[in-house]
Amino acid sequence: MEFSIKQGNPDKQRSDCVVVGVYEGGKLSAAAQVLDKAAKHALSDLIARGDMSGKAASTLLLHKLPGIAADRVLLVGLGKASELNNKTSVEILRATFVALNATAAKDAALYIIDEGVGKDAAWVIRQAIFAAADSVYRADSLKSKPAKTAMLKNVALATLDKPAAVLKNVLEQAAATAHGMELAKTLGNLPGNVCTPTYLAAKALALGKAHKSIKTTVLEEKDMQKLGMGSFLSVTRGSEQPAKLITMEYHGADKKQKPVVLVGKGITFDSGGISLKPGAEMDEMKYDMCGAASVLGTMQAIAEMRLKLNVVGVIPTCENLPSGTATKPGDIVTSMSGQTIEILNTDAEGRLILCDALTYSKKFDPDTVIDIATLTGACVIALGHVASGMFSNEDKLAKELLAAGEQSHDRIWQLPLWDDYQPLLDSNFADMQNIGGRSGGTITAACFLARFTREYRWAHLDIAGTAWKSGKEKGATGRPVPLLTQYLINRAAK
Repeated sequence: MEFSIKQGNPDKQRSDCVVVGVYEGGKLSAAAQVLDKAAKHALSDLIARGDMSGKAASTLLLHKLPGIAADRVLLVGLGKASELNNKTSVEILRATFVALNATAAKDAALYIIDEGVGKDAAWVIRQAIFAAADSVYRADSLKSKPAKTAMLKNVALATLDKPAAVLKNVLEQAAATAHGMELAKTLGNLPGNVCTPTYLAAKALALGKAHKSIKTTVLEEKDMQKLGMGSFLSVTRGSEQPAKLITMEYHGADKKQKPVVLVGKGITFDSGGISLKPGAEMDEMKYDMCGAASVLGTMQAIAEMRLKLNVVGVIPTCENLPSGTATKPGDIVTSMSGQTIEILNTDAEGRLILCDALTYSKKFDPDTVIDIATLTGACVIALGHVASGMFSNEDKLAKELLAAGEQSHDRIWQLPLWDDYQPLLDSNFADMQNIGGRSGGTITAACFLARFTREYRWAHLDIAGTAWKSGKEKGATGRPVPLLTQYLINRAAK
Protein backbone atom coordinates (compact mmCIF):
# COMPACT_ATOMS: atom_id res chain seq x y z
CA MET A 1 0.00 0.00 0.00
CA GLU A 2 1.31 3.43 -0.99
CA PHE A 3 0.63 6.63 0.97
CA SER A 4 0.76 10.31 0.01
CA ILE A 5 -0.35 13.75 1.20
CA LYS A 6 -2.12 16.11 -1.16
CA GLN A 7 -4.16 19.29 -1.14
CA GLY A 8 -7.39 19.75 -3.08
CA ASN A 9 -11.16 20.06 -2.94
CA PRO A 10 -12.93 16.75 -2.20
CA ASP A 11 -15.56 17.24 -4.92
CA LYS A 12 -12.81 17.45 -7.58
CA GLN A 13 -10.91 14.29 -6.51
CA ARG A 14 -10.97 11.68 -9.27
CA SER A 15 -10.64 8.86 -6.78
CA ASP A 16 -12.40 5.54 -6.29
CA CYS A 17 -13.53 6.84 -2.89
CA VAL A 18 -13.46 10.12 -0.96
CA VAL A 19 -13.73 9.88 2.82
CA VAL A 20 -15.17 12.73 4.91
CA GLY A 21 -16.29 13.02 8.53
CA VAL A 22 -19.64 13.73 10.15
CA TYR A 23 -19.92 14.71 13.81
CA GLU A 24 -22.57 13.29 16.09
CA GLY A 25 -25.76 15.31 15.73
CA GLY A 26 -25.26 15.63 11.99
CA LYS A 27 -22.71 18.45 11.87
CA LEU A 28 -20.63 18.13 8.72
CA SER A 29 -16.85 18.45 8.79
CA ALA A 30 -15.28 21.15 6.64
CA ALA A 31 -14.57 18.74 3.79
CA ALA A 32 -18.04 17.22 4.06
CA GLN A 33 -19.54 20.72 3.76
CA VAL A 34 -17.69 21.21 0.44
CA LEU A 35 -19.08 17.90 -0.83
CA ASP A 36 -22.56 18.72 0.39
CA LYS A 37 -22.60 22.02 -1.48
CA ALA A 38 -21.33 20.40 -4.70
CA ALA A 39 -23.88 17.58 -4.41
CA LYS A 40 -26.79 20.03 -3.90
CA HIS A 41 -27.14 19.16 -0.20
CA ALA A 42 -27.40 15.40 -0.73
CA LEU A 43 -25.45 14.76 2.46
CA SER A 44 -27.63 17.09 4.52
CA ASP A 45 -30.74 15.32 3.20
CA LEU A 46 -29.34 11.90 4.19
CA ILE A 47 -28.56 13.12 7.68
CA ALA A 48 -31.97 14.73 8.03
CA ARG A 49 -33.58 11.38 7.15
CA GLY A 50 -31.54 9.70 9.90
CA ASP A 51 -29.32 7.60 7.62
CA MET A 52 -26.14 8.91 9.28
CA SER A 53 -26.04 9.85 12.95
CA GLY A 54 -22.35 10.71 13.15
CA LYS A 55 -21.80 8.22 15.97
CA ALA A 56 -18.08 7.53 16.38
CA ALA A 57 -16.77 4.83 14.02
CA SER A 58 -20.07 4.48 12.15
CA THR A 59 -19.83 4.51 8.33
CA LEU A 60 -22.12 5.02 5.34
CA LEU A 61 -21.04 4.36 1.74
CA LEU A 62 -22.62 6.41 -1.05
CA HIS A 63 -22.31 5.92 -4.83
CA LYS A 64 -22.26 8.33 -7.76
CA LEU A 65 -23.32 11.51 -6.00
CA PRO A 66 -24.22 14.31 -8.42
CA GLY A 67 -21.50 16.92 -8.78
CA ILE A 68 -18.84 14.70 -7.20
CA ALA A 69 -15.93 13.41 -9.32
CA ALA A 70 -15.22 10.37 -7.11
CA ASP A 71 -17.09 7.10 -7.72
CA ARG A 72 -17.86 6.71 -4.02
CA VAL A 73 -18.16 8.84 -0.91
CA LEU A 74 -17.61 7.26 2.51
CA LEU A 75 -19.10 9.12 5.45
CA VAL A 76 -17.36 8.35 8.74
CA GLY A 77 -18.85 9.20 12.12
CA LEU A 78 -16.54 11.33 14.27
CA GLY A 79 -18.72 11.29 17.39
CA LYS A 80 -18.83 14.31 19.68
CA ALA A 81 -15.90 16.66 19.10
CA SER A 82 -15.61 17.31 22.84
CA GLU A 83 -15.31 13.59 23.62
CA LEU A 84 -12.69 12.51 21.08
CA ASN A 85 -9.71 10.74 22.67
CA ASN A 86 -6.93 8.42 21.56
CA LYS A 87 -9.02 5.26 21.85
CA THR A 88 -11.97 6.70 19.91
CA SER A 89 -9.70 8.21 17.26
CA VAL A 90 -8.03 4.86 16.57
CA GLU A 91 -11.43 3.13 16.44
CA ILE A 92 -12.63 5.70 13.86
CA LEU A 93 -9.58 5.11 11.67
CA ARG A 94 -9.88 1.33 11.89
CA ALA A 95 -13.58 1.48 10.99
CA THR A 96 -12.68 3.67 8.01
CA PHE A 97 -10.34 1.09 6.53
CA VAL A 98 -12.66 -1.83 7.29
CA ALA A 99 -15.33 -0.02 5.25
CA LEU A 100 -12.89 0.85 2.44
CA ASN A 101 -11.63 -2.72 2.18
CA ALA A 102 -15.21 -3.95 1.85
CA THR A 103 -15.42 -2.05 -1.46
CA ALA A 104 -13.63 -2.56 -4.76
CA ALA A 105 -11.85 0.79 -4.40
CA LYS A 106 -8.19 0.70 -5.39
CA ASP A 107 -7.44 4.22 -4.18
CA ALA A 108 -8.96 6.57 -1.64
CA ALA A 109 -8.63 10.17 -0.47
CA LEU A 110 -9.14 10.68 3.27
CA TYR A 111 -10.23 14.14 4.40
CA ILE A 112 -9.93 13.49 8.09
CA ILE A 113 -6.54 15.00 8.89
CA ASP A 114 -8.00 18.52 8.91
CA GLU A 115 -10.48 17.50 11.57
CA GLY A 116 -7.63 16.08 13.65
CA VAL A 117 -9.85 13.19 14.70
CA GLY A 118 -9.21 14.45 18.19
CA LYS A 119 -5.45 14.90 17.80
CA ASP A 120 -2.89 16.89 15.78
CA ALA A 121 -2.32 16.07 12.11
CA ALA A 122 0.99 14.22 12.67
CA TRP A 123 -0.64 11.89 15.20
CA VAL A 124 -3.57 11.21 12.86
CA ILE A 125 -1.23 10.47 9.93
CA ARG A 126 0.71 7.91 11.96
CA GLN A 127 -2.41 6.17 13.21
CA ALA A 128 -4.10 6.25 9.80
CA ILE A 129 -1.11 4.54 8.20
CA PHE A 130 -0.86 1.96 10.98
CA ALA A 131 -4.61 1.24 10.69
CA ALA A 132 -4.43 1.02 6.90
CA ALA A 133 -1.48 -1.37 6.93
CA ASP A 134 -3.04 -3.52 9.63
CA SER A 135 -6.34 -3.74 7.74
CA VAL A 136 -4.71 -5.42 4.73
CA TYR A 137 -2.23 -7.61 6.63
CA ARG A 138 -2.76 -11.36 6.25
CA ALA A 139 -1.09 -14.19 8.16
CA ASP A 140 -2.16 -16.98 5.80
CA SER A 141 1.01 -17.49 3.74
CA LEU A 142 1.19 -21.15 4.83
CA LYS A 143 -2.39 -21.94 3.80
CA SER A 144 -2.81 -23.95 0.60
CA LYS A 145 -5.16 -21.24 -0.68
CA PRO A 146 -4.28 -17.84 0.80
CA ALA A 147 -7.02 -15.21 0.80
CA LYS A 148 -7.10 -12.65 -1.98
CA THR A 149 -5.27 -9.46 -1.14
CA ALA A 150 -7.27 -6.29 -0.55
CA MET A 151 -8.04 -4.07 -3.54
CA LEU A 152 -6.98 -0.85 -1.80
CA LYS A 153 -3.47 0.06 -2.96
CA ASN A 154 -3.13 3.85 -2.73
CA VAL A 155 -4.22 6.10 0.13
CA ALA A 156 -4.00 9.89 -0.08
CA LEU A 157 -4.26 11.80 3.17
CA ALA A 158 -5.92 14.87 1.73
CA THR A 159 -6.32 18.41 3.08
CA LEU A 160 -8.32 21.50 2.11
CA ASP A 161 -5.44 23.80 3.00
CA LYS A 162 -1.77 23.43 2.13
CA PRO A 163 -0.32 20.75 4.44
CA ALA A 164 2.67 21.60 6.61
CA ALA A 165 5.97 20.53 5.01
CA VAL A 166 6.91 18.47 8.07
CA LEU A 167 3.92 16.15 7.50
CA LYS A 168 5.56 14.59 4.44
CA ASN A 169 8.43 13.44 6.64
CA VAL A 170 5.96 12.17 9.25
CA LEU A 171 4.17 10.17 6.55
CA GLU A 172 7.40 8.61 5.24
CA GLN A 173 8.51 7.66 8.75
CA ALA A 174 5.11 6.18 9.58
CA ALA A 175 5.11 4.14 6.37
CA ALA A 176 8.57 2.77 7.19
CA THR A 177 7.36 1.95 10.71
CA ALA A 178 4.36 0.12 9.25
CA HIS A 179 6.73 -1.95 7.09
CA GLY A 180 8.75 -2.79 10.21
CA MET A 181 5.57 -3.82 12.03
CA GLU A 182 4.65 -6.06 9.12
CA LEU A 183 8.02 -7.83 9.33
CA ALA A 184 7.67 -8.25 13.10
CA LYS A 185 4.13 -9.65 12.75
CA THR A 186 5.12 -12.04 9.97
CA LEU A 187 8.05 -13.43 11.96
CA GLY A 188 5.94 -13.74 15.10
CA ASN A 189 3.15 -15.58 13.32
CA LEU A 190 5.43 -18.21 11.77
CA PRO A 191 5.40 -21.59 13.53
CA GLY A 192 8.37 -22.83 15.50
CA ASN A 193 9.25 -25.46 12.90
CA VAL A 194 9.77 -22.67 10.33
CA CYS A 195 10.99 -19.72 12.40
CA THR A 196 13.99 -21.32 14.10
CA PRO A 197 17.09 -19.51 15.40
CA THR A 198 18.76 -20.29 12.06
CA TYR A 199 15.79 -18.76 10.22
CA LEU A 200 15.99 -15.56 12.29
CA ALA A 201 19.72 -15.36 11.59
CA ALA A 202 19.06 -15.73 7.85
CA LYS A 203 16.48 -12.91 8.02
CA ALA A 204 18.97 -10.65 9.79
CA LEU A 205 21.64 -11.42 7.18
CA ALA A 206 19.14 -10.69 4.39
CA LEU A 207 18.34 -7.36 6.04
CA GLY A 208 22.04 -6.54 5.99
CA LYS A 209 22.24 -7.33 2.27
CA ALA A 210 19.13 -5.24 1.51
CA HIS A 211 20.46 -2.20 3.40
CA LYS A 212 24.13 -1.31 3.10
CA SER A 213 23.84 0.75 6.30
CA ILE A 214 23.39 -2.47 8.31
CA LYS A 215 26.24 -4.84 9.12
CA THR A 216 25.02 -8.23 10.36
CA THR A 217 27.11 -10.74 12.31
CA VAL A 218 26.00 -14.16 13.59
CA LEU A 219 27.85 -15.91 16.43
CA GLU A 220 27.58 -19.70 16.79
CA GLU A 221 27.49 -21.74 20.00
CA LYS A 222 31.24 -22.33 19.93
CA ASP A 223 31.75 -18.56 19.83
CA MET A 224 29.43 -18.13 22.83
CA GLN A 225 31.31 -20.80 24.74
CA LYS A 226 34.56 -18.86 24.21
CA LEU A 227 32.82 -15.72 25.49
CA GLY A 228 31.69 -17.56 28.62
CA MET A 229 27.94 -17.29 27.95
CA GLY A 230 27.05 -20.16 30.28
CA SER A 231 23.67 -18.69 31.15
CA PHE A 232 22.52 -18.36 27.51
CA LEU A 233 23.84 -21.78 26.56
CA SER A 234 22.07 -23.43 29.51
CA VAL A 235 18.72 -22.66 27.85
CA THR A 236 19.51 -24.23 24.48
CA ARG A 237 20.91 -27.51 25.88
CA GLY A 238 17.66 -29.43 25.42
CA SER A 239 17.23 -28.50 21.76
CA GLU A 240 18.77 -29.87 18.58
CA GLN A 241 18.42 -26.45 16.95
CA PRO A 242 21.67 -24.48 17.33
CA ALA A 243 21.47 -21.20 19.22
CA LYS A 244 22.55 -17.98 17.51
CA LEU A 245 23.67 -14.57 18.75
CA ILE A 246 22.77 -12.03 16.06
CA THR A 247 24.11 -8.48 15.93
CA MET A 248 23.01 -5.83 13.43
CA GLU A 249 25.00 -2.58 13.43
CA TYR A 250 23.25 0.35 11.75
CA HIS A 251 25.51 3.30 10.98
CA GLY A 252 23.47 6.40 10.27
CA ALA A 253 25.63 8.98 12.04
CA ASP A 254 29.26 9.82 12.79
CA LYS A 255 31.21 6.80 13.99
CA LYS A 256 32.11 8.67 17.17
CA GLN A 257 28.46 8.80 18.22
CA LYS A 258 27.67 6.16 20.83
CA PRO A 259 24.91 3.80 19.67
CA VAL A 260 21.55 2.90 21.10
CA VAL A 261 21.53 -0.88 21.57
CA LEU A 262 18.26 -2.82 21.24
CA VAL A 263 18.34 -6.32 22.75
CA GLY A 264 15.49 -8.62 21.71
CA LYS A 265 14.58 -11.92 23.35
CA GLY A 266 14.45 -14.58 20.63
CA ILE A 267 13.07 -17.81 22.10
CA THR A 268 11.61 -19.29 18.91
CA PHE A 269 9.65 -21.86 20.92
CA ASP A 270 9.28 -22.09 24.68
CA SER A 271 8.01 -25.36 26.12
CA GLY A 272 9.24 -24.35 29.56
CA GLY A 273 12.04 -26.92 29.39
CA ILE A 274 12.09 -29.43 32.26
CA SER A 275 9.68 -27.08 34.09
CA LEU A 276 7.19 -27.97 31.36
CA LYS A 277 4.31 -25.63 30.64
CA PRO A 278 0.69 -26.90 30.56
CA GLY A 279 -0.39 -28.10 27.11
CA ALA A 280 -3.27 -25.63 26.74
CA GLU A 281 -2.26 -22.70 24.52
CA MET A 282 1.36 -23.83 24.43
CA ASP A 283 1.22 -23.21 20.67
CA GLU A 284 1.32 -19.49 21.49
CA MET A 285 4.86 -19.91 22.75
CA LYS A 286 5.98 -19.47 19.14
CA TYR A 287 5.48 -15.78 20.00
CA ASP A 288 8.25 -15.89 22.60
CA MET A 289 10.57 -14.40 19.98
CA CYS A 290 8.51 -11.24 19.46
CA GLY A 291 11.18 -9.16 21.22
CA ALA A 292 13.64 -10.31 18.57
CA ALA A 293 11.04 -9.70 15.84
CA SER A 294 10.52 -6.14 17.08
CA VAL A 295 14.25 -5.46 16.90
CA LEU A 296 14.39 -6.77 13.30
CA GLY A 297 11.34 -4.69 12.39
CA THR A 298 12.79 -1.57 13.99
CA MET A 299 16.15 -2.01 12.27
CA GLN A 300 14.41 -2.34 8.90
CA ALA A 301 12.30 0.76 9.61
CA ILE A 302 15.19 3.04 10.55
CA ALA A 303 17.21 1.81 7.56
CA GLU A 304 14.30 2.76 5.28
CA MET A 305 14.14 6.17 6.97
CA ARG A 306 17.92 6.62 6.68
CA LEU A 307 17.76 7.82 10.27
CA LYS A 308 20.80 9.84 11.34
CA LEU A 309 21.63 7.75 14.39
CA ASN A 310 23.80 4.76 15.28
CA VAL A 311 21.81 1.75 16.45
CA VAL A 312 22.81 -1.82 17.24
CA GLY A 313 20.40 -4.74 17.39
CA VAL A 314 21.43 -7.71 19.53
CA ILE A 315 19.32 -10.88 19.35
CA PRO A 316 20.04 -13.96 21.48
CA THR A 317 17.92 -16.73 19.97
CA CYS A 318 17.34 -20.39 20.76
CA GLU A 319 14.64 -22.93 21.69
CA ASN A 320 13.73 -24.01 25.22
CA LEU A 321 12.89 -27.71 25.13
CA PRO A 322 13.06 -30.71 27.52
CA SER A 323 15.41 -33.62 26.80
CA GLY A 324 18.02 -35.77 28.48
CA THR A 325 20.57 -33.01 28.04
CA ALA A 326 18.32 -30.14 29.15
CA THR A 327 19.16 -27.93 32.12
CA LYS A 328 17.49 -29.10 35.35
CA PRO A 329 15.98 -27.09 38.22
CA GLY A 330 18.73 -26.64 40.79
CA ASP A 331 21.53 -26.44 38.22
CA ILE A 332 24.01 -23.58 38.66
CA VAL A 333 25.52 -21.80 35.66
CA THR A 334 28.05 -19.00 35.20
CA SER A 335 27.02 -16.00 33.14
CA MET A 336 29.31 -14.02 30.82
CA SER A 337 29.58 -11.39 33.58
CA GLY A 338 31.07 -14.00 35.93
CA GLN A 339 28.01 -13.97 38.20
CA THR A 340 26.59 -17.41 39.01
CA ILE A 341 22.90 -18.26 38.72
CA GLU A 342 20.91 -21.03 40.40
CA ILE A 343 18.17 -22.05 37.97
CA LEU A 344 15.12 -22.89 40.08
CA ASN A 345 12.69 -22.83 37.15
CA THR A 346 13.73 -23.55 33.57
CA ASP A 347 10.62 -21.73 32.34
CA ALA A 348 12.17 -18.44 33.48
CA GLU A 349 14.59 -18.75 30.58
CA GLY A 350 14.23 -15.37 28.87
CA ARG A 351 16.25 -13.60 31.53
CA LEU A 352 18.95 -16.28 31.22
CA ILE A 353 19.61 -15.50 27.56
CA LEU A 354 19.10 -11.75 27.99
CA CYS A 355 21.60 -11.37 30.83
CA ASP A 356 24.47 -12.62 28.65
CA ALA A 357 23.28 -10.51 25.71
CA LEU A 358 23.18 -7.44 27.97
CA THR A 359 26.73 -8.13 29.14
CA TYR A 360 27.80 -8.61 25.51
CA SER A 361 26.21 -5.26 24.60
CA LYS A 362 28.91 -3.43 26.61
CA LYS A 363 31.38 -4.11 23.78
CA PHE A 364 29.55 -1.51 21.66
CA ASP A 365 30.22 1.26 24.22
CA PRO A 366 26.50 2.13 24.21
CA ASP A 367 24.85 5.41 25.07
CA THR A 368 21.64 3.53 25.93
CA VAL A 369 20.54 -0.11 26.03
CA ILE A 370 16.89 -1.16 25.76
CA ASP A 371 15.88 -4.80 26.01
CA ILE A 372 12.54 -6.02 24.69
CA ALA A 373 11.09 -9.32 25.85
CA THR A 374 7.91 -11.34 26.25
CA LEU A 375 9.27 -11.99 29.70
CA THR A 376 6.58 -12.63 32.32
CA GLY A 377 2.98 -13.74 32.53
CA ALA A 378 2.86 -11.57 35.64
CA CYS A 379 3.05 -8.48 33.40
CA VAL A 380 -0.16 -9.60 31.66
CA ILE A 381 -1.85 -9.87 35.06
CA ALA A 382 -0.59 -6.42 36.07
CA LEU A 383 -1.26 -4.44 32.89
CA GLY A 384 -3.45 -6.63 30.70
CA HIS A 385 -3.08 -6.27 26.94
CA VAL A 386 -3.09 -2.46 26.73
CA ALA A 387 0.29 -1.26 28.00
CA SER A 388 3.73 -2.84 27.99
CA GLY A 389 5.66 -2.82 31.27
CA MET A 390 8.71 -0.57 31.45
CA PHE A 391 11.61 -0.38 33.92
CA SER A 392 14.64 1.88 33.79
CA ASN A 393 17.68 2.76 35.84
CA GLU A 394 17.42 6.41 34.72
CA ASP A 395 14.37 8.66 35.04
CA LYS A 396 15.27 10.74 31.97
CA LEU A 397 15.30 7.65 29.76
CA ALA A 398 12.01 6.48 31.25
CA LYS A 399 10.38 9.84 30.44
CA GLU A 400 11.70 9.74 26.87
CA LEU A 401 10.21 6.29 26.33
CA LEU A 402 6.89 7.27 27.93
CA ALA A 403 6.67 10.30 25.60
CA ALA A 404 7.45 8.15 22.53
CA GLY A 405 4.74 5.74 23.63
CA GLU A 406 2.15 8.52 23.70
CA GLN A 407 3.27 9.87 20.32
CA SER A 408 3.01 6.46 18.68
CA HIS A 409 0.00 5.24 20.72
CA ASP A 410 2.17 2.22 21.59
CA ARG A 411 1.92 2.89 25.28
CA ILE A 412 3.99 1.71 28.23
CA TRP A 413 3.71 2.00 32.00
CA GLN A 414 6.64 2.40 34.36
CA LEU A 415 6.97 -0.06 37.23
CA PRO A 416 9.39 0.25 40.20
CA LEU A 417 12.91 -1.08 40.13
CA TRP A 418 13.60 -0.58 43.81
CA ASP A 419 16.42 -2.36 45.64
CA ASP A 420 13.81 -3.55 48.15
CA TYR A 421 12.92 -6.33 45.69
CA GLN A 422 16.50 -7.57 45.16
CA PRO A 423 16.65 -9.87 48.25
CA LEU A 424 13.92 -12.02 46.67
CA LEU A 425 16.58 -13.22 44.22
CA ASP A 426 19.07 -14.28 46.90
CA SER A 427 20.34 -17.87 46.68
CA ASN A 428 22.03 -20.09 49.27
CA PHE A 429 24.25 -21.66 46.62
CA ALA A 430 24.93 -19.05 43.89
CA ASP A 431 25.14 -15.30 43.44
CA MET A 432 21.43 -15.25 42.60
CA GLN A 433 18.49 -17.44 41.63
CA ASN A 434 16.54 -16.94 38.44
CA ILE A 435 13.11 -16.47 40.04
CA GLY A 436 11.89 -14.50 43.03
CA GLY A 437 8.62 -16.23 43.86
CA ARG A 438 5.02 -15.39 42.93
CA SER A 439 4.93 -11.88 44.38
CA GLY A 440 6.00 -9.10 42.02
CA GLY A 441 7.11 -11.52 39.31
CA THR A 442 7.45 -8.84 36.63
CA ILE A 443 9.50 -6.66 38.97
CA THR A 444 11.85 -9.40 40.19
CA ALA A 445 12.50 -10.41 36.56
CA ALA A 446 13.54 -6.82 35.82
CA CYS A 447 15.62 -6.74 39.03
CA PHE A 448 17.45 -9.84 37.80
CA LEU A 449 18.34 -8.08 34.52
CA ALA A 450 19.33 -4.93 36.41
CA ARG A 451 22.24 -6.86 37.94
CA PHE A 452 23.80 -7.04 34.46
CA THR A 453 23.20 -3.43 33.38
CA ARG A 454 24.91 -1.32 36.03
CA GLU A 455 27.50 0.13 33.65
CA TYR A 456 25.16 1.94 31.27
CA ARG A 457 21.74 3.57 31.16
CA TRP A 458 19.17 0.92 30.49
CA ALA A 459 15.47 0.23 30.09
CA HIS A 460 13.56 -3.04 30.01
CA LEU A 461 10.27 -3.50 28.14
CA ASP A 462 8.09 -6.46 29.12
CA ILE A 463 5.79 -7.00 26.12
CA ALA A 464 4.21 -10.30 27.21
CA GLY A 465 0.73 -8.73 27.18
CA THR A 466 1.06 -6.63 24.03
CA ALA A 467 3.13 -8.60 21.50
CA TRP A 468 0.26 -10.82 20.38
CA LYS A 469 -3.47 -11.40 20.66
CA SER A 470 -5.11 -14.69 21.64
CA GLY A 471 -8.50 -16.11 20.72
CA LYS A 472 -10.37 -15.36 17.51
CA GLU A 473 -7.94 -12.57 16.57
CA LYS A 474 -4.87 -14.68 17.39
CA GLY A 475 -1.75 -13.17 15.90
CA ALA A 476 1.27 -10.94 16.44
CA THR A 477 0.61 -7.20 16.85
CA GLY A 478 3.93 -5.75 15.69
CA ARG A 479 4.37 -3.93 19.00
CA PRO A 480 6.56 -2.30 20.22
CA VAL A 481 8.00 -1.35 16.80
CA PRO A 482 6.06 1.97 16.79
CA LEU A 483 7.37 2.86 20.26
CA LEU A 484 10.97 1.97 19.45
CA THR A 485 11.04 3.75 16.09
CA GLN A 486 9.45 6.89 17.57
CA TYR A 487 11.99 6.90 20.39
CA LEU A 488 14.83 6.64 17.87
CA ILE A 489 13.27 9.33 15.64
CA ASN A 490 13.13 11.64 18.65
CA ARG A 491 16.74 10.82 19.54
CA ALA A 492 17.89 11.56 15.98
CA ALA A 493 16.02 14.87 16.00
CA LYS A 494 18.03 15.98 19.04
